[in-house]
Amino acid sequence: MTAGVTRFATAITRLPCQNAVDGLRAVDQGMPSIDQMLADHVDYRSVLASTGADVITLPALPAFPDAHFVEDTALCLPEGVIFMSPGAPSRAGEVASMRADIAHLFDETHQISRPANIEGGDILITGTEILVGTSERTNADGIAALTQIVGEWGYYVRTVNTPPGVLHFKTDCSLLDDGVVLSTPRLASSGCFSAYEVILTCEGEEAAANAIRFNDLVIMPAGFPATKARLESAGFNIRPVNNSECAKIDGGMSCLSLRLT
Repeated sequence: MTAGVTRFATAITRLPCQNAVDGLRAVDQGMPSIDQMLADHVDYRSVLASTGADVITLPALPAFPDAHFVEDTALCLPEGVIFMSPGAPSRAGEVASMRADIAHLFDETHQISRPANIEGGDILITGTEILVGTSERTNADGIAALTQIVGEWGYYVRTVNTPPGVLHFKTDCSLLDDGVVLSTPRLASSGCFSAYEVILTCEGEEAAANAIRFNDLVIMPAGFPATKARLESAGFNIRPVNNSECAKIDGGMSCLSLRLT
């Protein structure tokens, strides 16, 4: 792996189904609006496409309310794709559908299976390593399985601890550049990003931490003006997208796409 900004040629998304409003959630924040969620998904895809990338939109899966959070089902690397093993039993069936939809895009495919559990929301890829957070959705067996696969491709995996009460590691962080991380203060205080330049979310705006660097843009959830200003002052080109409805079912910017170089 080399330092620099990763360029993505393709993004894979999936339409939310009508019962996406019944998706898993750690805390009841009210019933999402499916109409607003669908409108936001259109905006999200439009922003991805504005960078020149090809955006593939897969059909909704009515049997799986959380299926539009595609990042948890697969890890896409230049060498191949690794299909995940979701820690939430209700999401396990999503992986077979994703495999059927995208396996043909890769020269090499791997599958992680139970009792190993791992979800893409716990995986942060930087220019020097792959950080994987332990969580209720990702266990030691899952991390060991991933480590074995990507080790053959020359990647180094480092395990980190996700803060208590936080769903996924990337709920609290995102990569802005290979050496720059956006993080909540509670995660950064653990020292897990000591080798990186860290930009902290502003007080009361912790939910801004889940953003994605996609080509020349940093796509972040709308509604966090202080953190947006902080990132802009650091020289990043910010594109906010409304995420009010997906946030009610624990979803963020990274959850909604798989990104391929």
